[in-house]
Amino acid sequence: MTRIAFFDTKPYDREFFEAATNRSGLELCFLDHRLSEATTVTAHGADAVCCFVNDRLDRAVLTQLRNANVRHVAMRCAGFNNIDLPAAKELGLTVTRVPAYSPHAVAEHTIALLQTLNRRIHRAHNRVREHNFSLAGLVGFDLHGRTAGIIGTGKIGRITAEILRGFGMRVLAFDPFPSTAWAAENRVTYVELRELFRESHVVSLHVPLTHDTHHFINADSLAQMRRDVYLVNTSRGKLVDTGALIAALKTSHVGGVALDVYEEEEGVFFEDLSGDVLADDELARLITFPNVLITSHQAFLTREALAEIARVTTENLHCLAHGCAFLDGTQLA
Repeated sequence: MTRIAFFDTKPYDREFFEAATNRSGLELCFLDHRLSEATTVTAHGADAVCCFVNDRLDRAVLTQLRNANVRHVAMRCAGFNNIDLPAAKELGLTVTRVPAYSPHAVAEHTIALLQTLNRRIHRAHNRVREHNFSLAGLVGFDLHGRTAGIIGTGKIGRITAEILRGFGMRVLAFDPFPSTAWAAENRVTYVELRELFRESHVVSLHVPLTHDTHHFINADSLAQMRRDVYLVNTSRGKLVDTGALIAALKTSHVGGVALDVYEEEEGVFFEDLSGDVLADDELARLITFPNVLITSHQAFLTREALAEIARVTTENLHCLAHGCAFLDGTQLA
């Protein structure tokens, strides 16, 4: 029996992983707390750990895991910027992830955020609940005929672009590795970043977090965007310099922001802090803007995506136990 320590688990994790691991020969130990240097002791006796985006997997944590005879770090997500991969390789730890689960889930959430922000659905909902049926301040604009800029045309970016084309939007795209055949088929135009920023009424981010993309959206790039631009980020929080974004909102250069990710979301997103004071001053400031819409990293949260995450992660864990090859594209170290 292979024992797995699941860190930072929520009820939906348990539901889908219990279904996926039924009769698999895996013993699941679900833990509510995140993995950190202080909590690695709870992985003792486990053959593998299953982690998520806010678990800490730096050299110190990985060393402690290896000393506890953990052999496999199975990420139940696509991102891996929280893992010290060189350290994992040196220590002989296998690292796997779920490279794609449901790009439709994230793309559709991107559109939901944009539509909600543009038509002020969140504000209208709150008003009606208080019996306020006024329409003042709820004016949006037609997406049809406007220009959207898609930064990053991987699976999620491409699906988002196709949906926006369905609204009748002109779609511009930027990617270091353009998919020209797809663009021609879907009437999407690749352009340089400066042109995309200058022309787009809506800018949507769909790129991974790397050294080069950290604070990719900053004071300079925001200044290049047209006044009243809408910025949507369902990718990685650290793509956006929050201080620069707040400054652009205060001057009304940015017309609206919809975020499903935030650069300092660890310890905040996925948690119920309704009875606490929000200690993050920048996040607290963002929430005060009427033209800012924030969801707490829920773009992936569909039944189809959760089932696929559980299936692929379970397959990877099963391969560890039986010495078979990991699924294509899942092994990082």
